[in-house]
Parts: sequence; structure tokens; C-alpha cells
Amino acid sequence: MGTSHSPEESPDRDRHHLTINSEPSRAYLEQLEQDTERRKNELKHHLASHDGAADELHERLESSIEGQTTALGHVLHELHENPETAFQEHRAVKLIVDHLADHDIPAENPAFGLDTAIRAEVTSEDFDPACHRTIAIMSEYDALPGIGHGCGHNVIAVTGLGAFVALVELIRGTPSAFSGRVVYLGTPAEEGEGGKEIMARAGALEGIDAAVMVHSYIADLVDQVWLGRRQCTVHYRGAAAHASSHPFMGRNALDAAVLAYQGLGLLRQQTPPTDRIHAVLPEGGERPNIITEAATLQLYVRSQRPATLKALSQRVTEVLQGAALMAGVDVEIDWDSSPATLPVLGNSPLSDRWVLAQRRRGRDPYPAGTVSEVLAASTDFGNVSYRIPGIHPLISITDQDMGLHTRDFAAAAATPQAEAAGVDGAYGLAAVALDYLVDDALAQHVLDDFHAGGGGIAVESYFD
Repeated sequence: MGTSHSPEESPDRDRHHLTINSEPSRAYLEQLEQDTERRKNELKHHLASHDGAADELHERLESSIEGQTTALGHVLHELHENPETAFQEHRAVKLIVDHLADHDIPAENPAFGLDTAIRAEVTSEDFDPACHRTIAIMSEYDALPGIGHGCGHNVIAVTGLGAFVALVELIRGTPSAFSGRVVYLGTPAEEGEGGKEIMARAGALEGIDAAVMVHSYIADLVDQVWLGRRQCTVHYRGAAAHASSHPFMGRNALDAAVLAYQGLGLLRQQTPPTDRIHAVLPEGGERPNIITEAATLQLYVRSQRPATLKALSQRVTEVLQGAALMAGVDVEIDWDSSPATLPVLGNSPLSDRWVLAQRRRGRDPYPAGTVSEVLAASTDFGNVSYRIPGIHPLISITDQDMGLHTRDFAAAAATPQAEAAGVDGAYGLAAVALDYLVDDALAQHVLDDFHAGGGGIAVESYFD
């Protein structure tokens, strides 16, 4: 009822265009940068005293990793030139498995129900799971849609790979180097899909006592705040009606979605300063002359602790339900279509060993707290870190100020600095793993720190 014209056909077309300055102010960002520079000079490490492994063993690790430099560089650049998104990392898997095979290391793939997951292990001749420890070294290798390795996962891949191969070569050449087991886990789909949580639920962490990995960044940091994250999809269902002749017979699902969006905006006033809520409306009706029958809201919520993420989720749920009540429509709220990811629980004793290892490579990671907690993202390693002790330090691949998930950072992930980070990171992971396996006092300190920080929660059922 009523003639419809396309914009090109409208006989009375009237256009209005307003141009504004949409460039955000950099004042706050510049203040954060100033604060970071100040803390670089103020904060100091307070490293615990532990023996770790003998210097001779660390020299052999370094030699092994440096011997892999060319091959690791090849993997790094092949991954960069052929980016693959979550669960599609088939070329990446072949590159990694081939590198392991070149060192006579068998690998399991597929693993834990995922076509692009990898598992390999090495054990000492005297390994006894009842009295010896197991540590996992992890790689990531998925890329971002559109911009490739804008998170530097190609560098992350070679750090874990080089570290594991070095430890295999060490125990083969020196059977008494350590008593225990090292497990290599190639973990797909970190970007938004929670690959590590899927693997953990399939048993990937069974029998493992600690885990380590390192992330690409714009600076060397021993630790940084990572936020827990949950996904939520909301479907509002109303009743369609003619928007002019019978609007009173409709129930507008778009009204509910808009009310929910506005309610989330108001909720931000009462959330902790590092909490994050971001949403989009991918479905909101077809034509303005029809009362919208169905609307969809998709959102992420993030928070700095598991308990605060749970509390934020509850408040968000109440806002979403309240919007449905106001609009008089039905609502279906679907949390965690991909597994929720928890914040990263750091581990000071393992972090101390990382600092010492990086100093050996000519780096000096800044202490935790150097970079503002405001500048925080999320990672599925958080789920690992609340199951078992672990570390997730950051290693610099550029000295330029840029954000992750950008084309600039993707370009940085293929530079000589990225290649150096791959080698230095590989040694760091191998060194931490070796120290953990040989030093009983260190291992006990690691476990004590884990429990003191709140580790050991039931991750899979935490939000039930």
C-alpha cells in the first residue's frame, strides 16, 4: 500500500550531506603514553632467587635454536604470506609438522577433535608421571580476516616450535638434562573462537602441570592485563504489522534491540573502568513501513577478573531482558556460542625466569604494570592459566607505536625484528620450561603462586 521507488527513481529526491571532523582526539592516548614512559623508569623487577638449570644446558638450548634460525624464518614468512583464519590453518599445520619431521619428531594431527590442532611430546628416559613434571609449550598460527597476521601469530608459531625442538635435541644429546616431559601444542583459532578451550575440554591439558607461550607486541613486557571475554547473541521476536495503518497491532523487535543498546550504554556508567561492552545490530528489519518482527543484537563483554566478568554478564542479561519487557517482545539470549575466555592469570616465579632468559638474549622486558591496564585485549590462554600455572609474556617485533589487529602490525610481523623475536622468544620459552623441570623449589613456588592468585577454578562450568 503506497508506491515504492528506489533512491535513483524518486521524483522528489532531496539530499542533505553533513561533513564533520571525525578524527578522535589523541589527548588521552598521549597521556597514557606519557604514563608508560614514566613507569618504564620507575618500576623495577624483584626477581626471586632460584637455581634453575645449569648454564651449560642453557648454552645448548641457545645453540639449538640458533641452528634453526633459517628454518624458523622460513616458517614465519610462509605463514605471513599465506594467512589462514580460525580452523582453516591447514598450510600452517603442514609447515609445523614438516619442521618437526625434519628433526625426527612425530606429531599428532588432527588432535583433540580439531583438524588444525597439533600435539607432540618428548620425555626423559626416566620419566614417571607420578613424580616428574610436564610442561606444555604452545604455538598459535591463525590469522585475522582481511588483514592477515595483524596479531603476529606467525611469530608466536615459531617461538613455540623452536623452543620444543631445542628441548628435544637437548634431551637426545644429554639424557640427564632433565627428568620430565615436554608437550608441544599447536593451538588453532585463538581469534574469537577459543581454540585452546575447545582443546582443553577434549583433554589437551590432562597430565600437564604448567604451560608457556609468548605473544608479539610493540614492547618487551613480562606481563600485561588481559581481559576475560564472553560473546552474546540476542534475538528479539515481536509481531509484524503495517507501520501506518495498523501499528497498534505490532510489537517492534527493533525497539527492544535499540533499548538494549542504549541500556548497555547507560550501564557503562556503573561498571569498573576496565570493563568493556561493545555491540552491533546485524538484523533490524527490512523496510520502514513494516513494524520489525525480528531483530538481533551481537555483543562482547570483557572484564579483568573471572568474578567481575560473571557479575557483568548478569547485569547485561538484566538489561537485555528489561528491553524485551519494555517493548513487549520475546527474547532469546545465547551466551558463549564460542567458548568464553578468562583473563590471564600470571605467575611471578615463571615470569622471573622469562626475564632472566630474555636478558641473556639482550632484551630486558619491562615489569608488569608498565603499560596501562586500560590498553587490554583478550586471549584464550586465559582459560589455560586458570587451569594450570602459565605465563603469556609479550615480545617486541617493532619499535614503532602501533596497535595490534592493524595492517601496520601485520607488516611488522614480517620484518627482521620479527625474525629476531621468533628466535629470542623460542629460547625464552625453552629456558623457562627447562628451569621448571629441573628446579623443584621453583616448581613449588610456581604452584603456590598459582593457588594464591585464584587458580584452579572449574573453567568449563564457571558461568553455568
